[in-house]
Amino acid sequence: MSIPVMLIDDDPDILRSLGQTLMIEDFPCQSFSSAVTALKNLDSDWPGVIITDINMPQMDGLTFMHRALAIDADLPIILLTGHGDISTAVQAMRDGAYDFLEKPFSSDHLLEVVARAAEKRQLTQENRSLRQEIEAQSSPGPRILGISASMVHLRKILTQIKDMPADVLIHGETGSGKELIARFLHDHSNRRQANFVAINCGAIPETMIESELFGFEAGAFTGANKKRIGKIAYADGGTLFLDEIESMPMPLQIKLLRVLEERSVEPLGSNQTVALNIRIVAATKCDLKAASDEGWFRRDLYYRLNVVTIEIPPLRERREDIPLLWENFIKVACSRYQLEPPSLSKTVLTELAGYDWPGNVRELRNLAERLVLMGEDALKQISSAEQQGANLSLSEQLARFEKTLLQDALTRHQGNLKAVQEDLNMGRKTLYEKMRKYQLDKQDFKDD
Repeated sequence: MSIPVMLIDDDPDILRSLGQTLMIEDFPCQSFSSAVTALKNLDSDWPGVIITDINMPQMDGLTFMHRALAIDADLPIILLTGHGDISTAVQAMRDGAYDFLEKPFSSDHLLEVVARAAEKRQLTQENRSLRQEIEAQSSPGPRILGISASMVHLRKILTQIKDMPADVLIHGETGSGKELIARFLHDHSNRRQANFVAINCGAIPETMIESELFGFEAGAFTGANKKRIGKIAYADGGTLFLDEIESMPMPLQIKLLRVLEERSVEPLGSNQTVALNIRIVAATKCDLKAASDEGWFRRDLYYRLNVVTIEIPPLRERREDIPLLWENFIKVACSRYQLEPPSLSKTVLTELAGYDWPGNVRELRNLAERLVLMGEDALKQISSAEQQGANLSLSEQLARFEKTLLQDALTRHQGNLKAVQEDLNMGRKTLYEKMRKYQLDKQDFKDD
C-alpha cells in the first residue's frame, strides 16, 4: 500500500520539487500552500505522512502541528526548517514531531526520512485495523473468516459501513455467505438490539409475498381474520434482509422502491402509512444491472439499492482460506454431534485446495459435517473432481499452476509488483506479460 504524503509550504518551487522527488518513488502527494487549507483536508482517518514548513503566513508549521496532532496523535509530521530554526525544531520533536529536515537537504535524505515515517504510519494503521477487527470478531454475532487479501479487504469495508444508515446490496454466488455477511453487518451495528428479519424472495409464493412483507389489516382479503404485522414493520429499528431480490415480482418491486424512498410502509387494507427506521440489505447471485437492462428488474430500484455494494469472492478465488474454514467447520461439526475430530491423511487438504467448490463455503461446510459423520468416504466427490483436473493437458496444468503461483505472490505482497518480481525471480517484462495473459490486476490484491 502506497502511503500518501501531504506537503505544506508557501513556496511553490519547494512544493513542486518535493512532489516530483516523492512521486518518482511512488509516494502519492497532496500539496497545499496554506496550513489553514491543509488542516481543513485532514481528519482522523487520513492514512499518510505530513511534511510542513515552519515559517508560513496565516498559520505557521508549529501551530499546524499541534492542531494536527490533536486530530490524530500518531500522525508522523516532518518539519522543514532553516538553520536558525533548529532549536525550535528540536523542541517540536519533544512536542510530538516525527523528524525535521534542515534546508537545503538532499533527495536521498528526504526519501530516507519519509520512508521511515511511512513505515511507522503503516504499522500504526495496521495495528488500528487489527484492534478493530479483534473487537468486531470477539463481539456477538457471526465471524467472517479468511486470511486472503479479498477477505481482509471485505472485513475492512464491513467495519467502515456497519453503522452507516445506507442500504446495502450483496452480490455473490450461491453458497458464498450472503446471509452471513448481512447478519455480521446487523450484529456489529448500532441496530443489533433490534430485529434481524430475513426473507427469501424466491421461496415465498408470489400470492403470499406481499402480505408477508407489508402485513395486512383485518378484513383486507378473504381469510384475513385479524391484523398482522408484516416483516418490514417487524424489522423496524433493525435490519431487513431480502435474499434473492431478483425473484421479487415486478409489482412488489414498485412498492419496495416506495419503502426505500419514503421509509414508511402501508399495510394491505389500510390507508395509513407507518414510519420506519430500517436498514435494508438485499442479496443476489445475478447481475442486477444486466437484469435491469433486460427489463425484468426495475432500473430505479437497482440504482436505489446499489448505494453500497459488497462483492463476495467465490471460494475458488481465495483458496488460501480453505484450511482455516475447514478447520473451523470440523470443530463446529464435532461439537454439534459430540464426536472426536477425524484423523485425516496428508493429501486431504491438498485435495480440498484443488477442488473448485461450485457450492462455495456452504459446500465446504456440508462436506466437513459429512466427514465428521462418515469418515473419508465423504471425500469421494473431491477425489473424483481432482481426477478430472488430472486429465488436463500438460500445458493446461502448467498454466493453472502458473496463474495460482502469481495470484499467491500478488496476495502475499498486496499487489507490489517489485516485491513479486524479487519473490518469483521473474523479469519485469515477463511479469507484465503473464499478468496480461491471466487477466490479473495488481489493484485487486491491494488492501484499499
